[in-house]
Amino acid sequence: MTFAFTFPGQGSQAVGMGRDLAENYPAARAVFQEVDEALGEALSTLIWEGPSETLTLTANAQPALMAVSLAAMRALEAEGVSVAANAAFVAGHSLGEYSALAAAGSLSVADAARLLRRRGQAMQEAVPVGEGAMAALLGLDRDAVEGVARDAAEGDVLAIANDNAPGQVVVSGHRAAVERAIELAKERGARRPMLLPVSAPFHCPLMAPAASVMAEALAEVTLQAPAVPLVANVLAAPISDPAEIRSRLVEQVTGSVRWRESVEWLSANGVDCIVEIGSGKVLTGLAKRIVNGLQGVAVNTPQDVQALAERLAAGSEKGA
Repeated sequence: MTFAFTFPGQGSQAVGMGRDLAENYPAARAVFQEVDEALGEALSTLIWEGPSETLTLTANAQPALMAVSLAAMRALEAEGVSVAANAAFVAGHSLGEYSALAAAGSLSVADAARLLRRRGQAMQEAVPVGEGAMAALLGLDRDAVEGVARDAAEGDVLAIANDNAPGQVVVSGHRAAVERAIELAKERGARRPMLLPVSAPFHCPLMAPAASVMAEALAEVTLQAPAVPLVANVLAAPISDPAEIRSRLVEQVTGSVRWRESVEWLSANGVDCIVEIGSGKVLTGLAKRIVNGLQGVAVNTPQDVQALAERLAAGSEKGA
């Protein structure tokens, strides 16, 4: 069986996430300590104790989710599971690309934490509060949503931010345009178009100021070639060259997260199972919706870590 290791994005955060990993695996606890030191604050306390509304702030949620994903990855490594030995590819949903790169040895945990803190701040600051919005136009495919976005824009910015799964496409842009898109989507058969509870219009051209910030920030860090290729959000195709990874991370701030296509590419290129490493089970659920028969496994507790390690060990014994 061929595995891809994937890493969740914003929206998967929950108070208390990763605490049991830190309590059971010294290597996982060390990740939280490293992130705290990199940021100069006790982010781990916020992750484990809340309050939820503070954890959900973009500048906190992004490094927090990365910390939990890397804690789970270090726990897996303690059980003999690694990206290099057990994954054919890595991928991450939006901020999850930074987690994927850190897991694959392309980026240090400390650099990932600082980059995601800066990314969250820059994305929040790019558009004044209330001027932008995002909406999920559930029940319409990408082509239909492209038509809605084109017709509802009326001179405003409106773009596809996330193509998450069949019938789960998200648009982002000026609030008025997003509201027009909701009404138009209803007329065109959307099952349940709705505004999303987000603080800024992510993954659209309004994020250009944040992309400029990230270009500067990424230029200051060292990137190595990952242990296995990264299937990039903006390409839905694999990349390994550090210079291209850097440029695609910048492009990703304003570009669409092509998650459905990424999972389809993974399946078409031999991946049988999507392993979601970190908080929640969003990507696991999406994988099963995107490709019929594709397996999905979520790893976010010590029990999950042990179960995957045992499964991989049994598989390697069969292959021996």
